[in-house]
Amino acid sequence: MIQEALVDAEKRMRSAIQSLEEDLAGVRTGRASPQLIEKLPVEYYGQPVPLVQLASISVPESRQLLIRPFDASADKEIVKAIMTSDLGLTPVSDGKNIRLTLPPLTEERRRELLKFVNHRLEEARIAVRNVRRDAIKDLREFEEKKLISEDELKRAEEDVQKLVDHISEEIDEIGKKKEQEIMEF
Repeated sequence: MIQEALVDAEKRMRSAIQSLEEDLAGVRTGRASPQLIEKLPVEYYGQPVPLVQLASISVPESRQLLIRPFDASADKEIVKAIMTSDLGLTPVSDGKNIRLTLPPLTEERRRELLKFVNHRLEEARIAVRNVRRDAIKDLREFEEKKLISEDELKRAEEDVQKLVDHISEEIDEIGKKKEQEIMEF
């Protein structure tokens, strides 16, 4: 019963980390990354479709993305979607391929990105603390119902805290890594 509560808490904390990593993958850094545009919605036959379903995306150079549409007729729609997005990128199309060259980040833009990253890190920490709160509440209910002893409750609470500490360290590491990527020239 205690083990099940701990496993559930860890699973929920891991999903918070996974969500954080997915969000941060879309944050532009000094080098090109396909995750930057994969989820970009493109109007295709009247439906918004993620770009990754309409084209292959590769990185031929460190600051360039190459988009190869599977359907040549989607070329104009992809260009339009990139132009109207808030990415601040200008696509260059030769009819078959679309190239995106990422300009170097300005100091001001780097600070904005760091603020966003720090905000997302704090949201992840809050999510982890909420999971801790729920897990401890469940454990206390077990103790009230006499399903576990007071000693078992204390040990389980310590285990939950150790888990929170470990997950928080992982969140900090993810944040440091992303900060280094953003500040890289």
